[in-house]
Amino acid sequence: MSTVAQVRVGGRGRRRISRATLDQTVVGYLCLSPLLLHFLIFLAFPLVFSLYLSLNSWDLMSPDKSFVGLGNYVQLFHDADFWQAAVNTVIFAFWRVVVGTILALLLALLVNQKLRGISIFRGAIFAPVITSLVAISVVWLWLYDPSYGLLNLPVKALGMAPLAWLQDPHLAMPAVIIMSIWKGVGYTMVIYLAGLQGIPEQFYEAARIDGAGAWARFRFVTLPLLTPVTLFVLVISTIGAFQIFAQIYIMTNGGPVKSTTVAVYYLYQQGFQFFHMGYASALAWILFLVMLILTVVQFRFFRQEVGL
Repeated sequence: MSTVAQVRVGGRGRRRISRATLDQTVVGYLCLSPLLLHFLIFLAFPLVFSLYLSLNSWDLMSPDKSFVGLGNYVQLFHDADFWQAAVNTVIFAFWRVVVGTILALLLALLVNQKLRGISIFRGAIFAPVITSLVAISVVWLWLYDPSYGLLNLPVKALGMAPLAWLQDPHLAMPAVIIMSIWKGVGYTMVIYLAGLQGIPEQFYEAARIDGAGAWARFRFVTLPLLTPVTLFVLVISTIGAFQIFAQIYIMTNGGPVKSTTVAVYYLYQQGFQFFHMGYASALAWILFLVMLILTVVQFRFFRQEVGL
């Protein structure tokens, strides 16, 4: 007798599931249950709850909430501090992504050479990536110190006044950008290095036979074949740049004169310093939509090159 029997109820055919199949299904869901619970509790529920909060006014300290609809979003677009934070975020993201991507590609080309000891150089560049961001921020806080910071030693040697890197509104953001590029360039370099090593050598041999020099091979062989890698790098770098928080929190606290107050730090201030949880949730959703739009634009821009 077959383990799966056909029965008819009301003239319609139904398939009765065997005991073994049912047991396998139950075991499968039991194995998936920890991941499903994690997703529901720590991802799905906070996401839905934050959307709900964004439509309400709630000070976090009181259980009472008042529904304001799109009031938080309307207030956001009339908030001068928000727009300043948005501009600071765009400035940071632009330099972090552009300079970081170019520098990572150049370093990947350098460490892709078959030289003795090159693995040590690769490890040295990648080391900051696996180091705690908090620890790195504290170290750079010392490096930027006007009194005894290492980066001010050359300035003092030239007889100039030490630079107040993190106290000057014109220098604070460049200082954070430099630190962030140094921290993350190793990760991007490794991605580009994997892309370079995945390019078949036959393409370069054919280019040499056609008389192409080093620059021509880089322009017409390396760059086009690295387009999918570049798209991936740009997407993850842009998302990461728009989420900058730890460096700002530890090194500048958004100052001086709000010159380094970025979107996520402003969100943190509204939610956990001023307890405007509804307004902070609206900020979070606007930030999510901006990153989503930028990601879609990047994919559409590279659509033909990567075959999307």
